[in-house]
Amino acid sequence: MNAEELATALLNQAQGRGRFVAAIAGPPAAGKSTLAETLHGILTGRGERVAVLGMDGFHYDNALLDRWGLLGRKGAPETFDFPGFRVALERIREGADHVAVPVFDRSMELARAGAAIITRDTRIVIVEGNYLLLDEAPWDSLDPLFDFSIYLDVPEAVLERRLEERWKLHPNGRDKIDGNDLPNARRVATHRKTADLVIRLPDSTPP
Repeated sequence: MNAEELATALLNQAQGRGRFVAAIAGPPAAGKSTLAETLHGILTGRGERVAVLGMDGFHYDNALLDRWGLLGRKGAPETFDFPGFRVALERIREGADHVAVPVFDRSMELARAGAAIITRDTRIVIVEGNYLLLDEAPWDSLDPLFDFSIYLDVPEAVLERRLEERWKLHPNGRDKIDGNDLPNARRVATHRKTADLVIRLPDSTPP
C-alpha cells in the first residue's frame, strides 16, 4: 500500500466522523515521522484539516534525564512524560480548542514546548511514536484514544542501516545504536498490541 492508497483508507475510516485520530507506531527509524508528514501533505491537498503530533515532543529534558541517570537511555519508554502525552491526547480526542503541543527538534535533540497548536477545526490528527501500541503499562491504556492504528514492521537490518546513517556524525553513534536504539526497537516489536493495519517493509528496502 502506497501513501496515496493509505490516505484514501484513512479518509474511508474517517467518513461520517468528527475528530479522527490515527496512530502510526513502529520502532526507531521505521519511517513513522516521514509517513505522517507525507500523509499530512496528501490529505491537506485533498482539502482536509490535518495535524501531526509526534510523541518525541514529550521527551523529558536532558537535564532531568541526566539527573535520573537515564540520559543514555533517551528514547526508552521511561524517558517520556507519559502523563503529559496522555492529557494532550485526551484533549485532542475530545476536540478541545487550541491544544498547545511540544515539537521535537532533532537538530538539537530537544523538545520545544508549545511549538504547535491543534485547533478545534482540525478534523484528522495523525499521532506518531514508538510506543503507541506497546502492551506495557501505562502505554497500554492509550487504545481508546485512537480511531485507527498503523504499525510499521521493518526488518532489524534495515533499521540498523538507517540508524547508522542517523548517527554517523555522532562520536558515540555506535554505542547509541547498540545500547539504546536497537534494544528499544526489539522491545517495540516484541511487546506490541495488534494494529488495525500492518505495513511490512522487505529486507531489501534502502536506508
